[in-house]
Amino acid sequence: MSIPVRTRAQMGVDAPPVLVEAHFQTGTPSFTLVGMAQKAVREARDRVRSAIKNVGFKYPQGRVVVNLAPADLAKHGGRYDLAIAVAILTATEQVDSRHLPRLEFLGELSLYGELRPVRGAFCAAAKLRAAAEDGRGVRLVVPSAHRLELAPLADVAVHPAATLLDVVRLLQAEALPPPATLPQPAPPRRRHLALSDVRGQAHAKRALAVAAAGAHHMLMTGPPGTGKTMLARRLAALLPPLTNAEAIDVANVYSVSSRPPPPFGVRPYCDPHHTASAAAMVGGGNPVAPGEVTLAHCGVLFLDELPEFQRDVLEALREPLEANTIAIARVQQTVRFPAGFQLIAAMNPCPAGYVCDEARCRCTPQQVRQYRGRVSGPLLDRIDIRVEVGPVSDADLWETKVRAGDDDALRDAIASARARQVRRCGKASAALTAAEVDAFCVLDGDARTLLRRAAKRFRLSARAVHRLRKVARTVADLAGAEDIATAHVAEALGYRT
Repeated sequence: MSIPVRTRAQMGVDAPPVLVEAHFQTGTPSFTLVGMAQKAVREARDRVRSAIKNVGFKYPQGRVVVNLAPADLAKHGGRYDLAIAVAILTATEQVDSRHLPRLEFLGELSLYGELRPVRGAFCAAAKLRAAAEDGRGVRLVVPSAHRLELAPLADVAVHPAATLLDVVRLLQAEALPPPATLPQPAPPRRRHLALSDVRGQAHAKRALAVAAAGAHHMLMTGPPGTGKTMLARRLAALLPPLTNAEAIDVANVYSVSSRPPPPFGVRPYCDPHHTASAAAMVGGGNPVAPGEVTLAHCGVLFLDELPEFQRDVLEALREPLEANTIAIARVQQTVRFPAGFQLIAAMNPCPAGYVCDEARCRCTPQQVRQYRGRVSGPLLDRIDIRVEVGPVSDADLWETKVRAGDDDALRDAIASARARQVRRCGKASAALTAAEVDAFCVLDGDARTLLRRAAKRFRLSARAVHRLRKVARTVADLAGAEDIATAHVAEALGYRT
């Protein structure tokens, strides 16, 4: 009786365990793969057969049955090749199986026995890290190409291997050698885009600082060429550095994606074109792959020309804007991805872009209403900060002295405000629940009266009132104040109404 070989599947950013069992018996040569294996997995038959022969071992001439358990979990890709090859070699007693209970295998095989990288290796290693904290000392055997990717998980026991023969030598050893020492990645060096590059727009810069301090979603409206895109691209540089847990979450997301990851510890920045489909935005495909809202997790999602996006694409953003996750339902499974992004959007005031300039704009009021109506009220209600970005004045445009040093002071103020929020409630202001808003966003008498009058006059929804309190809390934190005063509520109302 052979020992099952451990490996891991990929389901979103999760890596559920899979056991590979192999059985050999005499009879007409055949290879049967069971366990809800998709087409790419069934093709492992030819890859595994050639790899075993080309590294000098015998492929069994009989009936070979390989089972991937659990049978109700869909399996995709070539990530199971190495585990299947090891299961066949140990079932036919060509390789010793005594080390199998302490090892997990992950990798695709070439026809000549070389190991190729697979998606989701970081997710599998992160799961092993959690298992090691529970006292289970299982090690991961992966292709050598994953050495640099797994470097941030320095406490995970990993055995990189270049070929199937290297894996066989590991299994044949009297005792397992010490895990490999992974190279430590160099600290990320990324040149910060200076906010001082944007001329003028003091009101929009202030709003951007408030958005960065409290992780609030933001919408900028204004004619072309006023600096909306430049402001959005500089938000990531204003945000506090990623924590180690957040950096690992980002690495998990990009591990299951085909897109190159940002340097470890750097916040992602995604700016999809307005022709992106709903599947590209929220995720989809077979197997299910993450979309832009997930690739921007712990970072910034910038949507330029917001009304030009398809209506179904914009409406699909409602759930992740509230829940910070996205669930993609399929017949056989439901995959959930993280989507804790910060939305920054920009739009023109009208189709021509110059509604504020009657001499240049020829759009009718009906055309303006239709254009702005492409962004639904429920979506706008989820955006905390909305600012008008007007044309740059001559004085600001031709200014020769730009105070670049102010950027560092602004980053320090934003970091202090965010640290104050984390000490108070463990999260940024924008992530507070309704109960936490009542507990941590208490208004004094005059501020409460002002907000009640504004809510009645502008017919604000309950969600809008709660979000206004969150923004006021962030404004107070930027000012270093513990109590939310009237001035803080007034500034928050200026970003909403």
